[in-house]
Amino acid sequence: MSNEKVLASVMGKVITQADVEEFIDNLGQRGENYRNPQGYAIILDELINQKLLLLDASRNFYEADPVFKAELNKAKESLLVSFAIQKAVEKVTVTDAEAKTYYDSNKDQFVTGVTVNASHILVDNEDSAKDILAKLQNNEISFEDAAKQFSKCPSAERGGNLGDFGKGQMVPEFDEACFSMEVGELKGPVKTDFGYHVIKLNSKNESKTIAFEEIKQQIKERLLAEKQQAAYKSKINQLKILYQVDKF
Repeated sequence: MSNEKVLASVMGKVITQADVEEFIDNLGQRGENYRNPQGYAIILDELINQKLLLLDASRNFYEADPVFKAELNKAKESLLVSFAIQKAVEKVTVTDAEAKTYYDSNKDQFVTGVTVNASHILVDNEDSAKDILAKLQNNEISFEDAAKQFSKCPSAERGGNLGDFGKGQMVPEFDEACFSMEVGELKGPVKTDFGYHVIKLNSKNESKTIAFEEIKQQIKERLLAEKQQAAYKSKINQLKILYQVDKF
């Protein structure tokens, strides 16, 4: 569908597909709920309503209302301030070389901690956990099948796998158990507020330095924000020299 397609007209003022798309874009993430035929119809009706209100405002000379003029002036000042800030920082850039220099000087900031990958089976009582652990140790059932059959955790659908996680991301008792285990080891029952766990440690990833290319964009964004803040402060300091400021 062409964005220039006219969808409606209110006293000769047309509303196009592009107008609808722009309205949805301005809603941000919430706008995604309207990217369907029903949603487009709702937005089109809202745009028609707005055109009608504008016509009514014009007919009633609302632009001449002192209250409206005061609000308009506030909005204008706010927009001008935003535009002035944009102008003050618009020439600020960060090069790849600057990002690399920062990375090389602060490598300790880009080190991942030790992470583990574990699976678990969660049940309500200790006896059940002990019984499951015994079956696993005797190879009567695989861990994945036991998780699917007995675990009350949503991870049961994935054979109990919780994925990778670092220290402090799980409840203390579970966290302590996982980080004290050897790869392939089974442990249980481990009691937490959620119930009793039987745990299997799948893998352990040692601490490592994140490669520059993986973190480059985040570094550039951080440095850009810092440089923009510095440019803003510099601009304000210059303005304080030009214009008198009195605090009371």
